[in-house]
Amino acid sequence: MVGASIRKVAARAFEVPTDGPEADGTLAWDRATLVVVDVDAGAATGLGYTYADAALVGLIDRKLASVVVGRDAFDIPGATAALWRSVRNLGRPGLAATAISAIDMALFDLKAKLSGLPLASLLGRAQEQVAIYGSGGFTNYSDTRLCNQLAGWIEQEGCRWIKMKIGSEPHRDPGRVRTARQAIGNHGLFVDANGAFTTKQALGLAECFAEQAVAWFEEPVSSDDIPGLDLVRRSIPAGMDIAAGEYGYTLDDFSRLTAGPAVDVLQADLTRCGGVSGFLQVGALSAAHHIELSGHCAPAAHLSVACAIPHLRHLEWFHDHVRIEHMLFDGAPQARDGAITPDLTRAGLGLSLKECEAERFRVR
Repeated sequence: MVGASIRKVAARAFEVPTDGPEADGTLAWDRATLVVVDVDAGAATGLGYTYADAALVGLIDRKLASVVVGRDAFDIPGATAALWRSVRNLGRPGLAATAISAIDMALFDLKAKLSGLPLASLLGRAQEQVAIYGSGGFTNYSDTRLCNQLAGWIEQEGCRWIKMKIGSEPHRDPGRVRTARQAIGNHGLFVDANGAFTTKQALGLAECFAEQAVAWFEEPVSSDDIPGLDLVRRSIPAGMDIAAGEYGYTLDDFSRLTAGPAVDVLQADLTRCGGVSGFLQVGALSAAHHIELSGHCAPAAHLSVACAIPHLRHLEWFHDHVRIEHMLFDGAPQARDGAITPDLTRAGLGLSLKECEAERFRVR
């Protein structure tokens, strides 16, 4: 349907408690906020979402919606360029970027639905399915819960790699990593510090982690500390990749990480970095620097566009988001043999909100 005009953009927020207290190297939480955006045009409604704060509802409904209403639903570049211009005086990173990401995602879902195509087919598929890695292993977990969760991803989803959080109590991390290694055998082991360490702490711990064949050290220092990331990357034992990028909101953020490069694997989160449009741009940037890309969290949001990235390494099968997406979205992907595959019988992203289930969590 060429020429369908966007007639409505609306947002809602849902606050979902976690299944227990959770913590990483720099933060603790007990709930997650999902912001869902609907964009109407023609006979279709596009769905997008992000994990952020309920404050986005006001930003979207009172400011950003008017930027895209009336535009051609197929002119996504024009709409997203206008959205980014509209937040110049608010600041692009943070809440503004996550709001734009959710709208952009909804626009792509809408375009695919109006075209009668799965989004994966509309974008094109460089790969038929995408590998996942299990992610959780929070720092406040007991050793028993840690081991059960990590082993469960291998036994139930077939994951080849798992990732655990570190950094709350650095002196305990070598022992926790040894415990994790015993639980998962020869499968790949990743650690994520969420920027908790100084460079010297990170380098010292990297030596310990190398003894347990840790293959991925995520944000050993803050992703804002580009010189620190570069130093750790150049100094750690061979066979251990440095990853960062989940807090990238604009292409400039990713340019700084790839310029050195400061990472071996670039991460991007389309619910933060400008939606499908932003993720494709980050994919092109990483390809230009010969750096593999990994999708951060929100696997249901990433699946279709991830298939379009030839050099994408994997997606994060994050405990909280997998739980929320299966709870609240019909069509959320199921993992089999360590991978997820788009459903080509469903148009767009293949997702629909379970309205009755979601309503009990609604806060805005």
